[in-house]
Amino acid sequence: MKISCEKYILQSACTIASRATASKSPIPALEGLLLQAGIDLRVTGYDLKKGIYTNIAADIAEQGSIVVGARFFGEMIRRLPDGIVTISSDVNNNVNVKCGKSEFNFMGISADDYPEMPAVDSLNNISLPQKILKSMINQTIFAVSDSDVRPIYTGTLFEVEDDTLTLVSVDGYRLAKRCEKLESAKMENCSFVVPGSALADIERICADSDDAVSISVGSKHISFTIGETVVITRRLEGEFLNYRKSIPDNFRIEIEVERSEMMSTIDRVALIVSEKNSSPIRMIFGDGSIDCTCATPIGKAEDVCTCEGSGDGLEIGFNDRYLMDAFKASGTDKLKICLNTASSPCIVKAADGSEKFTYMILPVRLHAGA
Repeated sequence: MKISCEKYILQSACTIASRATASKSPIPALEGLLLQAGIDLRVTGYDLKKGIYTNIAADIAEQGSIVVGARFFGEMIRRLPDGIVTISSDVNNNVNVKCGKSEFNFMGISADDYPEMPAVDSLNNISLPQKILKSMINQTIFAVSDSDVRPIYTGTLFEVEDDTLTLVSVDGYRLAKRCEKLESAKMENCSFVVPGSALADIERICADSDDAVSISVGSKHISFTIGETVVITRRLEGEFLNYRKSIPDNFRIEIEVERSEMMSTIDRVALIVSEKNSSPIRMIFGDGSIDCTCATPIGKAEDVCTCEGSGDGLEIGFNDRYLMDAFKASGTDKLKICLNTASSPCIVKAADGSEKFTYMILPVRLHAGA
C-alpha cells in the first residue's frame, strides 16, 4: 500500500474513527485503525460493539490495507508538520510514514487479523438534518443510565410514529423526551434503542448544518451515515419504559421561571454540595418566588428565584445535578415547572406550550430539619 494525503484531513479521519477503537482488547487489531486504500482511503475503528469508518480523498499510488495502533498513529499524525503525508506498507507489515523532513518506521498488523464489521440488513430508513439530530441527542443523552443493571436504559429510545421522531432517555431518577416532525421519512412506525456511547459519538460527528443524516435500521444493528462517515452500532434489546404512562397529564401547580435565573440560583445553593457531602436542595414554591436552601456538613446556603404563579407553599427536595441538567439541555429562555405533590414527579417543559421537549425529575425525600 502507498498513499498520500493532506495531514489535516488524515488527522480528522483518525480522530473520528478512533472513537470506536478498543482501549484494551485480547485482539490487538481492535486497538488499531484499519487503513484501506482503494478508490480513496478508508479509516476504520471497531470494538465489536460499535464501528466507525470514514472515507477521505487521497492519492492512491498502490492499493492495499494495514492496521496501525490507534493511539500511537493518531499522536504521530498530530505531531507531524503541516503538509502532505505519505504512508506505505509492505508484505511484512512494515509501515513507513513521511511528512516534510519527518519520517517514522514501525510495525503494523495484518489487515487479515481485523474482524469484519456487521452489515446492516436495512429494514427501515429515515433522513433528517444533522443539526436536528445533534440537537435531539444533546437534549436527551444526559438522562441515559450509566448502570448496567438494566442494560436497555444505557441507550436512548428512538420511536417513529406517523411523521414524528421521538427520542427518550431514562435512568430511573429522571426522563428526557424530545420530539421532532419529519419532513420526509421512508420509515414505517417502529421503535429501537441506540446505545448512549454511540449517540455521544454521533453528536460529535454531526455538524450544525442542514446536510442529511441517513439512518438505516436492521434487525440487530443500526447505521448512521453522516457525510463520508458511517457509524454502525448494535441495537439494545429489552423492554423499554412505557414513557407515555409514566409522564403525568394533569397538574395542581404550574409556574413559570426564567431559565438563566433558575440555573444561577441552583448553582449558588449547590456550591456546598460535593460527593462527600451530598444533600438535596430544598425548594419551597411560594407566590411569585421559589426559596432554595441546602444544608451539608460544610454549611448552609439560601437563595431565592422569582417566578410567575403560586406553588401554595409546596416543599420539595431535588438532586441539584438533575435539575441543572434539565434546565441546561432545554435551551429555552422561559420554562414551565409542573407539580402535584412533594412525592410526585416534577415536569419541566417550554413555557410557550411547545411540546418539543419534556423533562421529568423524581423528587428526593426530605428529612425534618434537613
